Amino acid sequence: MSDSLSTFFSLSSCSSSPFFPLLALLVIFIFIFIIKRRQSKPKLNLPPGKMGWPFIGESIGYLRPYSATTVGEYMDQHIARYGKIFKSKLFGEPAIVSADAGLNKFILQNDGKLFQVSYPSSLGGILGKWSMLVLVGDMHRDMRAISLNFLSQARLKAHLLKDVEKHSLIVLNSWKHNSTFSAQDEAKRFTFNFMAKHILSLDPGNVETEHIKDMYANFMKGVVSVPLNLPGTAYRKALKSRNTILKFIEGKSNERVGKIEGGNGTWEEDDLLGWVLKNSKLSTEQILDLVLSLLFAGHETSSIAISLAIYFLPGCPQAIEQLREEHREIARAKKQVGNVELTWDDYKRMEFTHCVVNETLRLGNVVRYLHRKALKDIQYKGYDIPCGWKVLPVIAAPHLDPSLFDQPQQFNPWRWQNNGGRGNCSSSKGNSANTVSNNLFSPFGGGPRLCAGAELAKIEMAIFIHHLVLKYDWELASSDEPYVYPFVDFPKGLPITVKTHSYLS
Repeated sequence: MSDSLSTFFSLSSCSSSPFFPLLALLVIFIFIFIIKRRQSKPKLNLPPGKMGWPFIGESIGYLRPYSATTVGEYMDQHIARYGKIFKSKLFGEPAIVSADAGLNKFILQNDGKLFQVSYPSSLGGILGKWSMLVLVGDMHRDMRAISLNFLSQARLKAHLLKDVEKHSLIVLNSWKHNSTFSAQDEAKRFTFNFMAKHILSLDPGNVETEHIKDMYANFMKGVVSVPLNLPGTAYRKALKSRNTILKFIEGKSNERVGKIEGGNGTWEEDDLLGWVLKNSKLSTEQILDLVLSLLFAGHETSSIAISLAIYFLPGCPQAIEQLREEHREIARAKKQVGNVELTWDDYKRMEFTHCVVNETLRLGNVVRYLHRKALKDIQYKGYDIPCGWKVLPVIAAPHLDPSLFDQPQQFNPWRWQNNGGRGNCSSSKGNSANTVSNNLFSPFGGGPRLCAGAELAKIEMAIFIHHLVLKYDWELASSDEPYVYPFVDFPKGLPITVKTHSYLS
């Protein structure tokens, strides 16, 4: 090494050619320029934290399963050591992790401006590149507009609420006295049948519906699996199930188009597929991904939320009794005027039920965190968030923060009432509903990507609870609790034993 340098400088000083001294000057100039630039570049004030192992960073600890009513050991330890905003390396990228309610809201409100969706590529590979979960910009806006039209309040009032009740009763009326079964499977049966009917006009219980339901179960296992596209892996099986489902949807689409072109049919606008075929200019691939993503979004999260309510309520008998009182009044009032089906006005009268729904979503946190990346250099509370870094708002963290919610691990629906702790299941004083809902509570995200199906999910929970508490007593048949894998799931499927009981007499 030293001999080579000596030779270089000897040649530079002794050679008559001007090349060598010019080269030496150029190297010195570049060296000085680099040093100056480094000195002039301001040092970033990154949040505290550690980056972990090469490439994988701290991903293993971050994704380790934990109880859904907590933020997990990883978050607890990092918040205690670094605060609610910290840096890490997750999913192969440097990341800013936020358990801070203010920063989370800032991220959601500036989606598309300062931040952008940034889910792992494996998720787009299985949900599809046209899935609303991974789309950004104008295409996301167009797809979202279709979803909002499908789930508009007018449609909720006129059609969907009635069918929510119909499909919940199909499931609930099949329960036998003193029988034991998986409550999670039953909740999934309800939400899947409802979405399949309104997306593809599939009737519950028929061969096609059951086949797609089985394929969808395999698909879901792959969505949340390690993305290894190898023979025998859940991810490979999910990709095969995805292709089967998409071929089925495409077949239904071609069948409808063929009938119209042949003059043997009319457009069906009662379901999403019919509306999109008639009113949009989406390509076949875009339609298939849209239908699949709405089936995924509208089925999986709602079924878990209903399962969580079934799990939490037996631990709070006072809440069940107040629910029954509320729903008895609604049912008796309807009976007096000769009405049977629930209406939008009945739904809006379920005031305590809405408290139960909010508390279930707060404590259970169906959606734990979101994937974003910074589109430009950003400063927040003195910290720098560099352009291109992954940003992970952990929306479950504020919901379980003892500085924001009194005794956050307690299931206390009364915290959502303005009078606070009346009749609660613990000594909690509760929080004002107005304060909580506006600033701290975000189970459906927020900003321009607020979940299009938020109101439908709450309707499904409320209508299911209405008939559940009036028809049955239930208890957990064996110990089980919701875990985060990172999706929320019950390891044993939430086995319950039910006893029929009419609470209308």
